[in-house]
Amino acid sequence: MVGPGALGSYYGAKLCRDGHETHLLLRSDLEAVRRDGVEVRGLTESFRARPRCAATPEEVGPCDLVLIGLKTTANREFPRLLPPLVAAHTAVLTLQNGLGNEEDLAELFPVAQILGGLCFVSLNRIAPGVVRHLDGGKILFGEFLRWPEPRTHDLATMFRHAGIPCQVAADLAMAHWVKLVWNIPFNGLGVASVAGYEAVLAGEVAAGAPRGACRPTDQLLADPRWMALVRGLMAEVIAAAGALGHAIDPGLADAEIERTRGMGSYRASTLVDFERGSPLELDSVFLRPLSAARSAGVAVPRMEALGRVLTALAA
Repeated sequence: MVGPGALGSYYGAKLCRDGHETHLLLRSDLEAVRRDGVEVRGLTESFRARPRCAATPEEVGPCDLVLIGLKTTANREFPRLLPPLVAAHTAVLTLQNGLGNEEDLAELFPVAQILGGLCFVSLNRIAPGVVRHLDGGKILFGEFLRWPEPRTHDLATMFRHAGIPCQVAADLAMAHWVKLVWNIPFNGLGVASVAGYEAVLAGEVAAGAPRGACRPTDQLLADPRWMALVRGLMAEVIAAAGALGHAIDPGLADAEIERTRGMGSYRASTLVDFERGSPLELDSVFLRPLSAARSAGVAVPRMEALGRVLTALAA
């Protein structure tokens, strides 16, 4: 597992508990996980696992499967981190957000070795080596630019045996756009809300203007103005996907909103990164989808405004 934050630690711990030789490539949590393992605290399960730990990929060497849980802001580290882990037989599965991650991997490895996955899970890292599991856990994954292979289904079986709900996607590109229907409004507005509603509508952040607080999902859904922006952004993402050949049922917007209500006061990952002062995943989650919408000739004024506000806030 490369990049074991909350997501990587959770899935790595599940695979380790199921008996797989699992290595976590760690930085800040290295000593804590070496000493105490990974602790998962959840509503339906709580356990501790003790995966192997390494500070460098050379300590691990070639693996059968490399799982990538890095923030997409760290994709520039692929050439340093991944080659020591990848042999000719290795499957490389990215579990990162947004668009373009498989393409980044294809600059290093053959397409036949690359898979992409989407995680439908609510997690928070609350201490070194400690993850709170709030909801979900399903992984939807598929082959990059190819139909599912026998190894794809073998990996899905492995995940399910470890207690990870898993589904194989026949069309990985379509699956990415489906996930963006949630990620763009809730991750984006959760952060952009600090600039205020009018600023987000206008797509402009005044220099020196006072900032409010980030809004978790329940606050976005409770305010009719933000709720209207959530729906508007979802409609634009669905329209862009359709123009690119990925027909998404418009009813998905209602389903995602209802699912989100059940998550309570959830702080999306981009919101957490912003509050910590960490780099935001602007390119993969917001700017690449926006560029794709433009290339398809779709009018996406809300996505345009959101992208400008987030870029200004991240500067």
